[in-house]
Order: sequence, then C-alpha cells, then structure tokens
Amino acid sequence: MTLISDLFWAYLVAITLLTITPGVDTLLVMRNTGRGGLRDGCVTSVGICSGLFIHATLSALGISLLLVETAWAFSALKWAGACYLVWLGIGSLLQALRRGDAPAAKDVAVARRKVGLAVSFREGLLSNVLNPKTALFYMALLPQFVDPAGNAFQQSLMLAGVHFLLAMLWQCGLAWVVVTFRSLGVNARVKRTLNGLTGGFFVAMGAKLAST
Repeated sequence: MTLISDLFWAYLVAITLLTITPGVDTLLVMRNTGRGGLRDGCVTSVGICSGLFIHATLSALGISLLLVETAWAFSALKWAGACYLVWLGIGSLLQALRRGDAPAAKDVAVARRKVGLAVSFREGLLSNVLNPKTALFYMALLPQFVDPAGNAFQQSLMLAGVHFLLAMLWQCGLAWVVVTFRSLGVNARVKRTLNGLTGGFFVAMGAKLAST
C-alpha cells in the first residue's frame, strides 16, 4: 500500500474525525495541562499515544484477538481500566473541593516538580492500555484499511503511526490552548468547576466501562 492509495486517504479522514472527537483523552490532556503546564499536557499526550500504539501493535500481531476471546483476561482488563478511570475522577473531584486562588506561574512550576512528568506520562499511558475498548477499536478499524496485497503487519503499524502523530498534534494543540487561556487569568472557581466536571466524567466513564 502506498501513501497515496484510496485506502490511506479514507483512513486519514476517519482517524482525524475520531481523533478530534472529545473524550477521556481530551479531558486528561486538558486536566494535566491545567495542573502542570504545557509540558505536562504534551507528555500526557505522549503517554496516550504510546498506549494507542501498543494496542495497535497487539492487534496487528493477533494478540488482542486472543485477549478478547479469553473471557477472564478481557474482564480483568476491563475492571482495571474502569477502576483507573474512577481513581482519576476521584482525584479531580478532590481538587475541585479545594479552595484557594487561581495558581500563579510559580505555583504551576511547583506543581510540576511535585507531580513529575513521569506521572503525566503514566496517566496517559494507563488510561489507554487498560481500556479494552481501545483494543476492540483497532481490531475493528485497521483491517478495513489494510491492502490485502501488501504486508498486513507493516501496514497496520504505519496506520497506527499516523494515528500517533495526528493525536499528538491535536492534543498538544489543545494543551497550548489551555495554557493560553490560563495566561489570560482564570479564577479559582472556574478551575474548580472544570476539575469537578472532569472528575465526574471520568467516574461516569469508569462506571460505564465496568457495566459493559
């Protein structure tokens, strides 16, 4: 398959629309950017995209199919992912309950040192690696855009790489927007409200994942 094939362009349109659709990844990047600045948001995106690439690789190798067909393994992954989302949500809700003025630039720097970029990367990575729906997504999507005349594994990795780059560009762009708005001055009440909404969404998504 060449980069100018109809299959590739169809995939590019589909994956772009899916990438810009708001969801857990979007809110996680925005939350972590608000917590630690642009670097934290971008590092969170690297973690998210790494999780996507791991699932895409497992799907291309056929391992994801084994996971889906093994009931106990799929259930364990589902519950781990659900619990992790709920845990992230509770963390955001606790932040929403805290009172104080909007963080100054030096406070953001302190928060960055306290939390660490590794935490942002881990949160992004685990939010996707522990989500079995990501595995199902790639199992359903990638085969539709693989040319049967070519090497299926190589094509799958290339398509996953395209998704990685698109998601990184989009999410880092969102992080930049968050930083820009924050520089204009966001009061503590607005920040707590956003944390509360984000936390509630994470908890709801965790509960939904557990119930499916």
